[in-house]
Amino acid sequence: MNSAASTALRAAKEALRVEVKKKLLSMSKDEKIRQTKLITEKLLNYERFKNSHRISLYLSTEHEVQTHGILEQILNMGKECFVPKYDPNSQHMYMVKLHSTDDLPKLSLMNWSNGQKVEDSIRDDALVAGGLDLMVIPGLAFDKRGGRIGTGQGYYDVYIDQCLHDPHGRPYLIGLAFQEQILHSIPMDEHDFVADDILYPDK
Repeated sequence: MNSAASTALRAAKEALRVEVKKKLLSMSKDEKIRQTKLITEKLLNYERFKNSHRISLYLSTEHEVQTHGILEQILNMGKECFVPKYDPNSQHMYMVKLHSTDDLPKLSLMNWSNGQKVEDSIRDDALVAGGLDLMVIPGLAFDKRGGRIGTGQGYYDVYIDQCLHDPHGRPYLIGLAFQEQILHSIPMDEHDFVADDILYPDK
């Protein structure tokens, strides 16, 4: 992609980010809770989720589909749960094992809408310790084909590219979205990944 096309793509994505952020800010807390409940039920009944044993999950912020209940279900079902650890000095992200919900107070929010920084303790890294079966991914906007716009940090793009070269194979990718985050089409380039499925209330 030439520089002019790349600049145009970035501008188009940024315009969509602004549009979707406005929609999310206008949503009431009750509406977010209602949609989160519907989406959570869809995920817990999703066949690929039920058959997965090693699952990574983003830790939700105020304007995302809430994942705390999903996290508890993953652990209660005896599955292994991994959460993102970000390197603030690069685009590198790791998926580290969450042993129990008691670990949650140890996680401190960073300034990105999709990120938490895990304390610097020794934890199992998913790609070193056996790979992942499924990744539940965040996003600011999605389309129904699996296209995604993130916050622009690039962490998930880089990590999923790493998964493509992992001997365990690329995990199945599921995005969770409020109805307000579903767009007709997402502009993408060769560095953007496509999710295998997107779960949202009206699907």
